[in-house]
Amino acid sequence: MTAITIIGLGLIGGSLALSLRQHGLADRLIGVEANPASARRALELGLVDEIDSGLAAAVVAASLVIVAVPMDAMLTVLPQVLDIIFDNQVVIDVGSTKGSLLAAVASHPRRGRFVAVHPMAGTEYSGPDAAVRGLFEGKTLVVCDAEASDPDAVQVVETLFRALPMRVLHLGAADHDLHTAYVSHISHLTSFALALTVLEKERRGEQRIFDLAGGGFASTVRLAKSAPATWVPIFRQNRENVLDVLDEHLLQLNKLRELLAGEDYPGLTRQLEHANEIKKIIP
Repeated sequence: MTAITIIGLGLIGGSLALSLRQHGLADRLIGVEANPASARRALELGLVDEIDSGLAAAVVAASLVIVAVPMDAMLTVLPQVLDIIFDNQVVIDVGSTKGSLLAAVASHPRRGRFVAVHPMAGTEYSGPDAAVRGLFEGKTLVVCDAEASDPDAVQVVETLFRALPMRVLHLGAADHDLHTAYVSHISHLTSFALALTVLEKERRGEQRIFDLAGGGFASTVRLAKSAPATWVPIFRQNRENVLDVLDEHLLQLNKLRELLAGEDYPGLTRQLEHANEIKKIIP
């Protein structure tokens, strides 16, 4: 019997549970969830077969342990899990930043049984009710610093995620954190900033902004619905990279402002046409 334990049953942990069950990759799904209401809801939704209140019992019962808690909690929970496991078990995290986490377990005697991964998928929602069937299909799984993990552990993890099915990409932790700052973390910061801008206007009585908001606004501000409890730890742990990309973003915004303020419409056109080149990368 293949038993998998998932610690943290929010969007990613819950969606993984659905995908693992859908593809017949686990005979038994064990959940660990610190929030009692979320634990009850995960059982009601059938995300897992059981909830274990004890971390040790849940960990030793599984061949694979998935740690899907917020990034600050990950720094505490992952070492605890590695303290418990046996040499034939595999542990993964699914966190959005890697540098601080991998440094925290670098000298752990069971570091080789841990594989650091980041499934590049998600929504703006959180909690067990946010779990989505098929969330990972066709998406990319980043495996970080694979050379620090035992080859058999890496093979187990890659085989599992390819069955979801996902593409597998190998990156060093530093490269991962840099690139996710540019393609993921800045998107959330920008969305939060836009939401704050419009909320400030709404506070001044301009309710019509919301009455007139169309699909473009809704799609751009969608990520501002994301839970601060999830994203503040990510921004904190990837602070230097996020500040770097934020500075560049502010520079680009200021360029556009200067062109518009100076009524340089040919220059503005050139900048927007340059931005259109993103179509070559993201069809």
